[in-house]
Amino acid sequence: MTRIPHETSGEPNPLRVLTLDHLRRRTSMKWRTYPEDVLPLWVAEMDVPLAGPVVRAVTEALETGDTGYPAGTDYAEALAAFAGKRWNWDGLAVERTAVVPDVMLGVVEMLKLVTGHGDAVVVNPPVYPPFYDFVTHLDRRIVQAPLGADGRLDLDVLAEAFRQAVADGGRAAYLLCSPHNPTGTVHTATELSAVAALAERYGVRVVADEIHAPLVVAGPGFVPYLSVPGAERGLSLMSASKAWNLAGLKAALAIAGPGAAADLARMPEEVGHGPSHVAVIAHTAALRDGAAWLDALLAGLDANRRLLADLLAEHLPAVRYRPGDATYLAWLDCRGLGLGDDPADVFLRRGRVALTSGPPFGTGGAGHARLNLATSPEVITEAVRRMSVAGA
Repeated sequence: MTRIPHETSGEPNPLRVLTLDHLRRRTSMKWRTYPEDVLPLWVAEMDVPLAGPVVRAVTEALETGDTGYPAGTDYAEALAAFAGKRWNWDGLAVERTAVVPDVMLGVVEMLKLVTGHGDAVVVNPPVYPPFYDFVTHLDRRIVQAPLGADGRLDLDVLAEAFRQAVADGGRAAYLLCSPHNPTGTVHTATELSAVAALAERYGVRVVADEIHAPLVVAGPGFVPYLSVPGAERGLSLMSASKAWNLAGLKAALAIAGPGAAADLARMPEEVGHGPSHVAVIAHTAALRDGAAWLDALLAGLDANRRLLADLLAEHLPAVRYRPGDATYLAWLDCRGLGLGDDPADVFLRRGRVALTSGPPFGTGGAGHARLNLATSPEVITEAVRRMSVAGA
C-alpha cells in the first residue's frame, strides 16, 4: 500500500500528548462505560487534546456569550473551501446545503425525503451498526449487499440488492458508508461512478455517510460521492466531528447534488433547530484553521496502523488485519483464535480490553472485532499484550 506522508507543519502528534491519568478524568462514554482497569479501545472517540483553533473559537464564543441559535452559512463555506483544497472538489454548492443535528440524524431526514414507510434501504455489511438501528426504527427494511472478500464493494451483489429493493414497486435508497466503517476502505472514483450508474438504472437514491472523509491518507485520497458523474441526484452527510473529535459538539451538513436540491428544500425547517450554535462555531474553526493539526493526526494514525500490524504479527498471528486507508478504526478477523462469534467479549472478560463486537455489524461481522486506533502507541502495545493473553 503506497502512502504519501502528510506534512505536519511542526504540530506534535496529538495521539502522544495525553496520559492515561488525564484521559480517565474525562466523563464521556468511552471513559465511563467500563471500570478503570479496562483499556477502552471501542467507541469512536479519540485520545487527543482539541485542536488549538477549535479551543480558541469555542472559548471566544463562551466569553462573548455567543450561545444562541445557529445562523448563516459559515460552516458550509468552510467545508466547501476545505473540499476544494483537500479533495480538489469545487462542486460543493453552499446553497445546496443544510445544517442538521449530526450525521445519523441527517441520514434519517434524508431517508424520509426519498423513501416511505416499508421501503428498502440497501447497506454494505459489515457496516456501522447504527445503520441498522436507525433505518429499522424509521420503519424501513434493510437489504444487505455484503462487501467482497477483499473488503471492497461488490458491484454485482449491489446490483442484485438494488433489483430486490425495488422489486415490489416501492422507492428505495442506498446508504453508502464512504469511507467505509469498520474496514477503512476508501471507495475509488471508478467504483463510485459505477454505483451512480447502478442507482440511476434501478431508480435507487444514494445517501452517502461521509463523516470519515477527512481521515484518509494522502495516497489514495477521498472521492466525494457527489463529485462523480451520474451522482447528481445523490445526497451526502458530512461533518468535522470524527476528524477533530467533536462528537460532543453536535453539528453536520446535509449536501444535495444538483438533481436533489428540491428534495433537500423539502426538509422541515425545525430540523435546523437541532444543531448547536457553539458546535457549528467549533466545526467551522476546525475546517478553516485545523489542517495542520489534522495532518499531524493522520501521520500518527498511519504510524499506529503499522504498529498494530507488527504487534499482531508478533503476538497474535492468528488474527488477520488489513490496514485501511481511512478512519481510525481497525477491523480484526479473530476467527483463527477460536473465540466464537464475539471475540470482543472474550478480550474484555479475560484481558480487560474493550473493543467493539463484530456481530452487530451484520453479515461478515461474526468472529470479528473493531479496535479504535486513535490512542497512544503505548496503549495499543499494552492492549495487544492483554489480548494475546486473553486469546491464548
